[in-house]
Amino acid sequence: MEPRQITEDFSVAPQITPGDIPAIAAAGFRSIMCNRPDGEEPGQPHEAEVAEAARAAGLEMRSVPFSSATMTEADVTAFRTALEEMPAPMLAYCRTGTRCTMMWSLVNYDRLGPETILRATSSAGYDMSGLVAQLRART
Repeated sequence: MEPRQITEDFSVAPQITPGDIPAIAAAGFRSIMCNRPDGEEPGQPHEAEVAEAARAAGLEMRSVPFSSATMTEADVTAFRTALEEMPAPMLAYCRTGTRCTMMWSLVNYDRLGPETILRATSSAGYDMSGLVAQLRART
């Protein structure tokens, strides 16, 4: 597990396993959000397995699975709601962490602005310049 901090309260990671949960709890995370649909790739653990381990360790867990290619407004709303309702700091995971970072950028763009989004995401190793350009172009 390689968490990358976006903000003090939000980090992202590639796929985690139930075996990663003790290290996640020890790192001080209080909640985990799964943004990866089950069965997306052979061999990935099911979200329910991760959730069971997380809850056993006293962490709150929520599943908000989506695909970047087919993301809906309902996905955006569910992600935003999870950010608002779940205890911080939160670790969100998907296949590489990019999908979580993209959605975080999208839901925080109007509040934080493009410069803050780009600074936070690039310091974590994610290039959100294409998304920011699209968001700047909307009218």
